[in-house]
Amino acid sequence: MPRPLIGVTAYLEAARWGTWVREAVLSPPAYARAVEKAGGAPVVLPPLGAVGIDDYLRGLDGLILAGGVEIDPGAYGEARDERVDEPQPHRDYFEFALCRAAVQADLPILAIDRGMHVLNVAQGGSLIRWLPDVVKHDRHSANTPHPLQVSVSSRLGKAVGDHTEIAFTHRQAINRLGAGMLAVAWADDQIVEGIELQGHRFAVGVQWHPERASDLALFEALIEAAG
Repeated sequence: MPRPLIGVTAYLEAARWGTWVREAVLSPPAYARAVEKAGGAPVVLPPLGAVGIDDYLRGLDGLILAGGVEIDPGAYGEARDERVDEPQPHRDYFEFALCRAAVQADLPILAIDRGMHVLNVAQGGSLIRWLPDVVKHDRHSANTPHPLQVSVSSRLGKAVGDHTEIAFTHRQAINRLGAGMLAVAWADDQIVEGIELQGHRFAVGVQWHPERASDLALFEALIEAAG
């Protein structure tokens, strides 16, 4: 049987190779390697605009909304915090359109880090713009390992169990959940670290980077849903 074709969103950045400095479509190889090891065939999706999204969805079996810079807070009706990196409107526009179309098409989605924020905001949710101000500590932004409690009845819980530990830097987090979104994983300070979309075949968002781990259970769950 052919492997499920899994789209992976990407950066559009200036890059250097040889004597050239040009705009390039960039994707950390860990995503593609994790998809391949889990039984899928990865394909990188350049954020060039919404024109080709319907064609993407007709060809893809699943979607990974990958990590990257923070979303423009204007997307959920708030002003930008100057402590946050400059947003990338072209990528926001493309990924919101792609995410909404994938939800409408019931395409399996694994949303990672920024991707989880895209999924939540695309469903009408909002974010905490600067997390240390809210939690009054730096464990999330200092890459400090911390435990998570996971709902055992969720797709995420079935993949990773009812408890796990992560160590990942993030300065924003879920605030208001979008329409149909459920919180399914929490840090010990009750910050939401995992979400799922009710009624969808597979739409899971996580605040950490499972593509960097040795356990590929989440990718295997995505491939199973896509197959």
